[in-house]
Amino acid sequence: MLVLSRRTGERILIGDDVAVTIVRIGPNTVRLGIDAPRNMNIVREELCVEKQEVTTQPTPRVVEA
Repeated sequence: MLVLSRRTGERILIGDDVAVTIVRIGPNTVRLGIDAPRNMNIVREELCVEKQEVTTQPTPRVVEA
């Protein structure tokens, strides 16, 4: 993992197509702006984890008495 220090307004370039800009730094948060091609899918990690958990949960079995 690469760890960088940046200030508000500074950018990080990823390849030729993606730029991440530090928009605002707060006491407990950092706001990022991402410039990327429209065909590139950008998703917060917690949304992917939730989606995987929902799709991998076993289907409940119905047992008739």
